[in-house]
Amino acid sequence: MKSYLFLLYRLITYNIKVIFANKFVYFVVAAFLFFGFIVLIAIFDDPNFNEAVIYGFLVFPGLLLIFYPMAYGIQNDDDSKMLETIFGIPNYRYKVWLVRFVITAGVAAAILVVLAALANFTLLRFDILPMLGQVMFPIVFLSSVAFVVSTLIRNGNGTAIVIVIIAFMFFVFANPLQSSPYNVFLNPFSEPRDMSEFIWLTIIFRNRLYLLVATSLCLLYGMYNLQYRERFI
Repeated sequence: MKSYLFLLYRLITYNIKVIFANKFVYFVVAAFLFFGFIVLIAIFDDPNFNEAVIYGFLVFPGLLLIFYPMAYGIQNDDDSKMLETIFGIPNYRYKVWLVRFVITAGVAAAILVVLAALANFTLLRFDILPMLGQVMFPIVFLSSVAFVVSTLIRNGNGTAIVIVIIAFMFFVFANPLQSSPYNVFLNPFSEPRDMSEFIWLTIIFRNRLYLLVATSLCLLYGMYNLQYRERFI
């Protein structure tokens, strides 16, 4: 049992180094600084906090954490001459990149737990785990979008540009689609005053279901693209 846990620990730490290109500490510091920055802006703008505001505080640092690993993952493997090795592993597309996707989401969730705990201690009392569960939906979805785009473009800078444009478009339409199940950045803690609770809960359920299905489709399509070895080597 101990050897298994040690092996799992080594696997996770090794993949974290690869995923974040040995710059994991910088990403953690950047997430905390970004979180502190938007909190300070909110304090000076409107010091009245609620769960809807905290949700927004947590989403954007989470997106920052997953942006680089998802956009530059394949290019980093290519630059480090690891692609040939990875493509030589049976069912590589499932055993390597899918594991890295899960680890990236897990690392983001772990850091967001710490940020949520800080917000819970300093700003507003709220249930951390339900908040984290809701926050992870758009983060994991955009992670899967970045992953599938990276398999199509196969260049970190190009993928980053496309993802920024896509995220910006989602953000632009977030306000017109504020109470729509098609809003990627739907805030489940910001219930409209003129809407019944049942309808609002139905919208949240549909939105989360759509994001879950879209995430699965993006992952499957990305894995399908990774079958074509000649495109990457």
